[in-house]
Formats: sequence, C-alpha cells, structure tokens
Amino acid sequence: MPDVPRDRARYRRILRFAAWHFAVQWWYEIALPVIGLRRVAERTRARRMRTFAQRFRGLAVELGGLMIKMGQFMSSRLDVLPPEITKELEDLQDEVPAVPFEQLRAAAEADLGGTLESIFEDFDPVPVAAASLGQVHRARLREADAEVTGYVDVVVKVQRPGIGDIVEVDLAALRRVARWAMKIGAVRRRVDMPALIEEFGAVSREEVDYLHEAAASERFAALFEGDDRVRVPQVAWERTTRHVLVLEDVSAIKITDHAALREAEIPPAAVARVYAEIMLDQLFVHGYFHADPHPGNLFVTPDPEASLGWRLTIVDFGMMGEVPQSLRTALRALVVAVASRDGAGLVKAMGTAGVLLPSADTAELEKALSTLFGRFGGMGFAELKEVDPREFREFAQEFGVLVLDLPFQMPEDFLLIIRALSLTSGVSTALDPRYNVWDTVEPYAQRLLRDETRSFAADAGREAVDILRFAWGLPGRLDGILAQVESGNLPVTAPRLEAVVVRLERTASRLVSGIVFAATLLAGALVHAESPGLGTTLMVASMVPLLATVFGGRRSR
Repeated sequence: MPDVPRDRARYRRILRFAAWHFAVQWWYEIALPVIGLRRVAERTRARRMRTFAQRFRGLAVELGGLMIKMGQFMSSRLDVLPPEITKELEDLQDEVPAVPFEQLRAAAEADLGGTLESIFEDFDPVPVAAASLGQVHRARLREADAEVTGYVDVVVKVQRPGIGDIVEVDLAALRRVARWAMKIGAVRRRVDMPALIEEFGAVSREEVDYLHEAAASERFAALFEGDDRVRVPQVAWERTTRHVLVLEDVSAIKITDHAALREAEIPPAAVARVYAEIMLDQLFVHGYFHADPHPGNLFVTPDPEASLGWRLTIVDFGMMGEVPQSLRTALRALVVAVASRDGAGLVKAMGTAGVLLPSADTAELEKALSTLFGRFGGMGFAELKEVDPREFREFAQEFGVLVLDLPFQMPEDFLLIIRALSLTSGVSTALDPRYNVWDTVEPYAQRLLRDETRSFAADAGREAVDILRFAWGLPGRLDGILAQVESGNLPVTAPRLEAVVVRLERTASRLVSGIVFAATLLAGALVHAESPGLGTTLMVASMVPLLATVFGGRRSR
C-alpha cells in the first residue's frame, strides 16, 4: 500500500522547490530589467545558476528515487540548460544510503514467493552497490538451479520497497513543473517540457521493470554474439521477476582501476580505444546502445581465449536507447563531417538530424564551426589542456552568443545518445589522459564513408540497369507510336486538362460577375445622396451579378 501522507509531502516538497526558484528567476530576469537593473541580473546569472544546481543536487540526494535520475537527465540537456547547471550535475551519481536488509529481504521474498534461504545457497546481506531505484547483493544458486544455468555465483538486483509509487509521485510533480515552465516564453520557444518529462517517465518506468532489463541484456548480447571483445552476463530467468533480477556474476577488474589493469598486463590505453570502438559500433552499426556506460557498469575480464587477451564486460541494461535508421544516417553524416573538419557539412547534418530548426540562420554557425575546426580540430584532451585559455575565451566571446541564440534543440532520440557519448568520452580519457578521440573517429568515419560509397554505387548500378532496360525497349515503342500517328489512329485525350479548363472558365465568369456587382453597388451608393431613386435602383440591380457570383460555380460538373 502506498504511504499517502509521505507521498503528498514528497510531492509538495518538489513543487515548493520549483516554485521558489521560478520566483527567483522571474525577479532577476523580468522584474529587475523592467526597473532598469538589467546589469544586476546579468552579473549574477552564472552564480544563480550554480546555486540552483547545487540546491537541486542536495534535494535529489536527500529524496533519492527519480530525482537523482532527473539530475542526470538534466546534465545531458546542453541544448536547454546553461553550462553552469549541466556542469554541476554531470557527475551526480546514486548517492543514497542502502535500504536496511530486513526491509529488502521482505520485498524480495514477497516477489520470489519463498525465503532467501530456500531459494539461494547463500545470500550476502551486505550490498555490493546501492542506487536510487534498487540495490545489488551477491548470492550463490542452489545446485538444481546451477545445473540449469551453468553457473553458481550470481548478483541479485532488488528494487527498493515502494519505488514504483515514488516514481509515479515524482512524475506527477515534474509534470506540473513542466506546465509552469511552458508559461515562460524563452522556455516555450526552445523546448517542449511536457514531452521531455513524458520521455523521461517512459525511460524511468522501463528501469523499474527488471523483466524489461533482462530482455534488453539478451538482445544486446545477441548483437555482439561472435565478437570476443564483449561479454554480457547471462540472465537466470528461473529466478527473475519484475522486481528481482538474478544475473551471472561477471565482476572483474573495474574499468578505471589502473593498478589492477597493469597487474593483469592489460594496457589502459588499449581498453580506452576498444571501449570507444564498441560504443561507436552500438550507435552506428547496431542502432541499439547502452545509454548508461559509467565506470560502475564496465569491467575488464582477463581471458586468454579472447583475441585481445581480455574482454570488456558490460552490465546494467536498464537504460537502453535505439537509433532509428533515419537518425543513424544523420549521425553517420555528423561523424564524417567532424572527422573531415567540414563546418558546412556538419551544419547540414545537424539540420538533417533535427538539431537545428528550419528557421536557423546557419551562415554564422558554419563560420564558427570552420574556425573551431581550423584552430582546435584534431587535438586530443591532453593537447587542449596546453592551449592558452585566452584563445578559448576569445572564441567564446566571438561565437558564444550566436550559439545560444540559435533555434537549437536536441530531438528526443538524441538525449540518450548524448549521455552515452559523454560518458564514453569521460571513461576513455580517465583510462588514458592522452587519448585522442580523433584516433577512433577518423578511421571509423572512413569506414562509414566507404560503406556509404558502396551503397551509393549499388543504387547507381540499379538505376543504370533500369535505364538500359528502358533504352533497349524504347526504339520498338517509338516505332509503334509513329505508325499510329501516320495512320491517324493515335487518340490524344487529356481529361484532367479539360476539367481544369472548365473550372478556369467558370472562375473567370464568376470574377466578372463579382466586378460588375461591386461597380453597380458602389455607383448606387455614390448617386444615392443626390438621386435617391436612381441610387436605390442601382443597388437593387447589383443583386443580380451578386447571385451569379455566389451560385455560378455550383452547377453540376
């Protein structure tokens, strides 16, 4: 049973937080400029944004549940939120305390239909990880289950008690906040907040359905079947429910544990490169990707039988994304444009992907991107750190306002893609500070370009065959037509053209009648003052062409 008083208190707490900060923004961004204090608002804007983000972070950690997910969601909305907010929230993790084991035990046993002791050979009460929606424990399967699955050691992911009700309460509050936000013109012009909240809610509901996560992990594993770079834990379906997920324990070396990687003689730089390649394959080849690839979900497993001598082990498939074919084509164009430092091509690809609205003035954006590529293109993270900060400031001063003023918004499909790529970049750089993303993107872009060229060649070949087939039969067709012309037996009819001509004739007739009506009525009105009889006669007479105008087009066709 949901705790109604607690749920109401949570709902009101979220609304009070939002209302207060809406009021603060109204005061600074609307009221102060009206009374001539615009400079005060502009001077304090960055500090106010950071303060808001810090307070939201505190609220999210305190409430847990969906609010932490909302913070992570907000951190990826670079198109909607200022950098002072996204920067503060970008490393927000599930910083919530673990649920007391007895509470978790009751929830798990109610879902599994038996005691933990009767279902598992052993169950560790100390959690491996605690998150806002659930927590993970290690366990061992009983012999009968182990014979079916082929493994003994498992991890058991159990949802927090009542998390489903908490998710719905949080979503109800966020929907109301979104409606408030849409009353602000600047927000309304840039983003459909209710749609974003519904998108966020759909993803969140999938995360609290562990059957969905189990199916997603198997789908992901099938895509990489035969690729010995990747390992995915198997699902113990016999012991998995909507609220309890039992998986093969594949814990190995955490991807950011440099010391353990070197001890296993696995170069961190090689892991960074392979990890980035696998992420690009997910996005551009398979169109189905892990949208939450943070270090806690990534392990490196030594494996002498693998071609690399190790495998990248990926876990936690609760947040997955799909790339429709149309968007995949646009993404490929984006990658190729970035790799070739083509500012105009990048702007065109952004338009195709829906990142830029049709009303965008792209000339200045092309100039900005060309300048960016010319100065910083091809640099890795380590090289960028050596650039004089004044250069970045000069670039920001020249083009920063331009980018902020553009009608620029990430389509819904882009949200998880941005999150995944951002996390990939962060993990790869943590593995190798000198890692250069161009080293991965450029050969990948060249491969994509070759694929596109082959596809274009195939299409062109098919078109050429069709043209040749048509050209081969054309002389025979022409001979037949000429024979009919010579004999006078070639009928030429154009029923649609005839219908158009008839309609034009009727329209012209009604137009003339309308002009006569207007002229007669105007003449009657002008002479009425001096000759009422004549004026009235003319105005009455104008009814005749009026009737012709109104009803002239209604004759049967």
